[in-house]
Amino acid sequence: MQTVGWEDEFREYVMARGPALLRAANQLTGHPLDAEDLLQSALAKTYLAWERIEDRGALDGYVRRAMVNINISQWRRRKLEEYPSDELPEPAPSESAVAFSEAHEALEQALRELPERMRAAIVLRYYEDMTEPEIARTLGISVGTVKSTVSRAMAKLRTALGT
Repeated sequence: MQTVGWEDEFREYVMARGPALLRAANQLTGHPLDAEDLLQSALAKTYLAWERIEDRGALDGYVRRAMVNINISQWRRRKLEEYPSDELPEPAPSESAVAFSEAHEALEQALRELPERMRAAIVLRYYEDMTEPEIARTLGISVGTVKSTVSRAMAKLRTALGT
Protein backbone atom coordinates (compact mmCIF):
# COMPACT_ATOMS: atom_id res chain seq x y z
CA MET A 1 0.00 0.00 0.00
CA GLN A 2 1.43 3.34 -1.01
CA THR A 3 0.88 6.28 1.29
CA VAL A 4 0.75 9.96 0.55
CA GLY A 5 3.57 12.03 2.08
CA TRP A 6 1.34 13.78 4.61
CA GLU A 7 0.10 10.39 5.90
CA ASP A 8 3.69 9.43 6.73
CA GLU A 9 4.11 12.82 8.39
CA PHE A 10 0.96 12.24 10.47
CA ARG A 11 2.13 8.74 11.45
CA GLU A 12 5.51 10.13 12.58
CA TYR A 13 3.79 12.87 14.58
CA VAL A 14 1.57 10.33 16.37
CA MET A 15 4.54 8.06 17.10
CA ALA A 16 6.56 10.95 18.51
CA ARG A 17 3.87 12.84 20.43
CA GLY A 18 1.40 10.04 21.23
CA PRO A 19 2.63 9.27 24.77
CA ALA A 20 2.58 12.95 25.81
CA LEU A 21 -0.87 13.44 24.27
CA LEU A 22 -2.12 10.31 26.04
CA ARG A 23 -0.95 11.74 29.37
CA ALA A 24 -2.90 14.92 28.64
CA ALA A 25 -5.98 12.87 27.73
CA ASN A 26 -5.62 10.91 30.96
CA GLN A 27 -5.56 14.16 32.91
CA LEU A 28 -8.77 15.24 31.18
CA THR A 29 -10.70 12.02 31.73
CA GLY A 30 -9.13 10.57 34.87
CA HIS A 31 -9.41 7.05 33.45
CA PRO A 32 -6.85 5.32 31.19
CA LEU A 33 -9.36 3.61 28.88
CA ASP A 34 -11.42 6.77 28.46
CA ALA A 35 -8.18 8.66 27.76
CA GLU A 36 -7.28 6.27 24.95
CA ASP A 37 -10.73 6.71 23.39
CA LEU A 38 -10.52 10.48 23.73
CA LEU A 39 -7.06 10.64 22.14
CA GLN A 40 -8.14 8.38 19.32
CA SER A 41 -11.14 10.61 18.56
CA ALA A 42 -8.97 13.74 18.65
CA LEU A 43 -6.37 12.16 16.38
CA ALA A 44 -9.10 11.13 13.93
CA LYS A 45 -10.23 14.78 13.75
CA THR A 46 -6.62 15.88 13.33
CA TYR A 47 -6.08 13.34 10.55
CA LEU A 48 -9.08 14.69 8.65
CA ALA A 49 -7.83 18.26 9.04
CA TRP A 50 -4.12 17.50 8.54
CA GLU A 51 -3.77 19.13 5.13
CA ARG A 52 -5.50 22.31 6.36
CA ILE A 53 -3.17 22.73 9.36
CA GLU A 54 -0.45 25.05 8.10
CA ASP A 55 1.51 25.61 11.33
CA ARG A 56 2.98 22.20 12.20
CA GLY A 57 4.37 23.69 15.42
CA ALA A 58 0.82 24.17 16.69
CA LEU A 59 -0.19 20.53 16.24
CA ASP A 60 -0.07 19.70 19.96
CA GLY A 61 -2.34 22.65 20.69
CA TYR A 62 -4.72 21.57 17.93
CA VAL A 63 -4.95 18.00 19.28
CA ARG A 64 -5.31 19.19 22.88
CA ARG A 65 -8.07 21.62 21.91
CA ALA A 66 -9.82 18.79 20.03
CA MET A 67 -9.55 16.56 23.13
CA VAL A 68 -11.02 19.28 25.36
CA ASN A 69 -13.90 19.91 22.94
CA ILE A 70 -14.66 16.21 22.52
CA ASN A 71 -14.49 15.63 26.26
CA ILE A 72 -16.89 18.52 26.93
CA SER A 73 -19.29 17.24 24.27
CA GLN A 74 -19.25 13.75 25.77
CA TRP A 75 -19.71 15.17 29.25
CA ARG A 76 -22.71 17.21 28.10
CA ARG A 77 -24.28 14.20 26.39
CA ARG A 78 -23.83 12.07 29.48
CA LYS A 79 -25.24 14.81 31.64
CA LEU A 80 -28.43 14.99 29.57
CA GLU A 81 -29.00 11.28 30.12
CA GLU A 82 -29.01 11.74 33.92
CA TYR A 83 -32.00 13.42 35.50
CA PRO A 84 -32.15 14.52 39.12
CA SER A 85 -34.91 13.11 41.26
CA ASP A 86 -36.24 13.67 44.76
CA GLU A 87 -36.55 9.93 45.29
CA LEU A 88 -33.86 7.31 45.03
CA PRO A 89 -34.79 4.26 42.95
CA GLU A 90 -35.24 0.96 44.74
CA PRO A 91 -32.11 -1.15 44.31
CA ALA A 92 -32.58 -4.42 42.48
CA PRO A 93 -32.51 -7.31 44.92
CA SER A 94 -29.30 -9.30 44.78
CA GLU A 95 -29.27 -13.06 44.37
CA SER A 96 -28.23 -13.50 48.00
CA ALA A 97 -31.10 -11.26 49.16
CA VAL A 98 -33.58 -13.29 47.10
CA ALA A 99 -32.16 -16.56 48.47
CA PHE A 100 -32.33 -15.16 52.02
CA SER A 101 -35.93 -14.06 51.48
CA GLU A 102 -36.91 -17.50 50.17
CA ALA A 103 -35.18 -19.22 53.11
CA HIS A 104 -36.93 -16.86 55.53
CA GLU A 105 -40.33 -17.67 54.01
CA ALA A 106 -39.61 -21.40 54.20
CA LEU A 107 -38.62 -21.03 57.87
CA GLU A 108 -41.80 -19.07 58.65
CA GLN A 109 -43.89 -21.78 56.98
CA ALA A 110 -42.10 -24.53 58.92
CA LEU A 111 -42.65 -22.61 62.18
CA ARG A 112 -46.38 -22.29 61.47
CA GLU A 113 -46.59 -26.08 61.08
CA LEU A 114 -45.09 -26.76 64.54
CA PRO A 115 -47.41 -27.53 67.47
CA GLU A 116 -48.19 -24.46 69.58
CA ARG A 117 -45.89 -25.25 72.53
CA MET A 118 -42.94 -26.08 70.26
CA ARG A 119 -43.47 -22.91 68.22
CA ALA A 120 -43.67 -20.83 71.42
CA ALA A 121 -40.50 -22.38 72.81
CA ILE A 122 -38.57 -21.76 69.56
CA VAL A 123 -39.81 -18.18 69.23
CA LEU A 124 -38.99 -17.36 72.84
CA ARG A 125 -35.55 -19.04 72.63
CA TYR A 126 -34.30 -17.83 69.25
CA TYR A 127 -36.39 -14.78 68.38
CA GLU A 128 -36.75 -13.25 71.85
CA ASP A 129 -33.37 -14.61 73.03
CA MET A 130 -34.75 -15.80 76.34
CA THR A 131 -32.87 -18.31 78.52
CA GLU A 132 -34.29 -21.75 79.23
CA PRO A 133 -35.30 -20.80 82.84
CA GLU A 134 -37.07 -17.66 81.53
CA ILE A 135 -38.94 -19.75 78.95
CA ALA A 136 -39.90 -22.27 81.63
CA ARG A 137 -41.36 -19.50 83.81
CA THR A 138 -43.15 -17.87 80.85
CA LEU A 139 -44.74 -21.13 79.64
CA GLY A 140 -45.26 -22.59 83.12
CA ILE A 141 -43.23 -25.73 82.43
CA SER A 142 -39.98 -27.17 83.79
CA VAL A 143 -36.55 -26.36 82.40
CA GLY A 144 -36.14 -30.01 81.34
CA THR A 145 -39.40 -29.80 79.35
CA VAL A 146 -38.15 -26.60 77.68
CA LYS A 147 -34.92 -28.35 76.66
CA SER A 148 -36.66 -31.39 75.22
CA THR A 149 -39.36 -29.28 73.52
CA VAL A 150 -36.77 -27.02 71.86
CA SER A 151 -34.71 -30.05 70.82
CA ARG A 152 -37.69 -31.82 69.22
CA ALA A 153 -38.85 -28.59 67.55
CA MET A 154 -35.42 -28.00 66.05
CA ALA A 155 -35.37 -31.56 64.71
CA LYS A 156 -38.76 -31.00 63.05
CA LEU A 157 -37.58 -27.69 61.57
CA ARG A 158 -34.42 -29.32 60.18
CA THR A 159 -36.50 -32.04 58.58
CA ALA A 160 -38.99 -29.55 57.14
CA LEU A 161 -36.21 -27.35 55.75
CA GLY A 162 -34.13 -30.27 54.48
CA THR A 163 -31.02 -29.36 56.46
